[in-house]
Amino acid sequence: MSLCKRRGFVFPGSEIYGGLANSFDYGPLGVELKNNIKNLWWKKFVHNRDDIVGIDAALIMNPNVWKASGHLDTFNDPLVECKKCHHRFRADQINSKKCPDCSGELMGARQFNLMLKTFLGPVEDAENTVYFRPEIAQSMFVDFKNVLEATRQRVPFGIASQGKAFRNEITPGNFIFRTREFDLMEFEYFVRENEWEKWFEYWKEEMRNWLKDLGVDLKHVHEVEISEGDRAHYSKRTVDFEYEYPFGQKELYGLAYRTDFDLKNHYKSEPYEDPETKEKFYPHVIEPTFGLGRSVLVTLLEAYCEEKERIVLKLKPNLAPYKVAVFPLLRNKPELVKKAREVYRMLKNPSAGSGRGGFNVAFDDRGNIGKRYYSQDEIGTPFCITIDFDTLKDDTVTVRDRDTMKQERIKIPDLVSKILELLK
Repeated sequence: MSLCKRRGFVFPGSEIYGGLANSFDYGPLGVELKNNIKNLWWKKFVHNRDDIVGIDAALIMNPNVWKASGHLDTFNDPLVECKKCHHRFRADQINSKKCPDCSGELMGARQFNLMLKTFLGPVEDAENTVYFRPEIAQSMFVDFKNVLEATRQRVPFGIASQGKAFRNEITPGNFIFRTREFDLMEFEYFVRENEWEKWFEYWKEEMRNWLKDLGVDLKHVHEVEISEGDRAHYSKRTVDFEYEYPFGQKELYGLAYRTDFDLKNHYKSEPYEDPETKEKFYPHVIEPTFGLGRSVLVTLLEAYCEEKERIVLKLKPNLAPYKVAVFPLLRNKPELVKKAREVYRMLKNPSAGSGRGGFNVAFDDRGNIGKRYYSQDEIGTPFCITIDFDTLKDDTVTVRDRDTMKQERIKIPDLVSKILELLK
């Protein structure tokens, strides 16, 4: 957490006003890492496939959506409250009848709905009550027929989405692991009922592959079969991907077989017709769900390394906030600074130099060169380029690798192609 705040990955939300419980802002480096993960996910599961298309839906939907989906009636957690200090906890996470904060007596459990309520319009009454979405799945079911008509997809196919969801959690905590406002990345994959098991196993393997893309060691991941009593109301089978966090083994992602529950609740008649056989039916749904905040968290945890003289984030190069950092050897030598700026602009601006740049590049001329290297190591920059006096003679620069700390001389005209090669 210290590194995240100090280096601009994650800040406490509303900090100058004392903060807001479990509210966080992504800083300059955090938003780059977050966007890199989002873009990689979209490329892998949407752009690189022919059978998944995307939508971007509204945060607030007609309340009847949540009535039909069952969320208004069943989206609850068991709540207990201490009679003495009045702190509240999830009943299923308390192992005794005493308050963990003051040892006071706990009241009996009651159900607490997690929907975050607000009002649309000038009058705050029942007729104007709406809810911030607690999941992003329902828009993909509600838009199912629109997507079919627009894209002419055939079962099996998927609809993907990314975006905010809101849950009035009883006990959020553990940094960005559990917050009331969070980002999800998921898709609903529509299949025939007799093929759901095949596709469930297929997507389970694809989720493992995604974890590898983030740099996660699968030895730290456990696939847990969720019992019927603990599954969501819509699920016939759920597997949670749990990760070994510093605060214990807890959920990272989920894979659910939602059957035809949602489409039957939203559509009075079969919404899909096979274009060849003309058979009409309700497709069944496999749902892989990926929390973006937790993806950021495990990516940072897996990448964090403490070595003898430095802290280094060994992020996958394609996920690193900065791909390259450019340094003049000395900041008080104008000729070095000028040349370093030229190299910086060539790499950063795709319309300059070779025309093949466009990397996110950092420029740093503060302190000695060793401290600058370690500063970039700490934020995960894969490669550092130093412009020195030899550069002025032979047009070569030093390229340093973050993980090995090895250096090699590269001609400036060859830099872009070399960095592209290294980033692969």
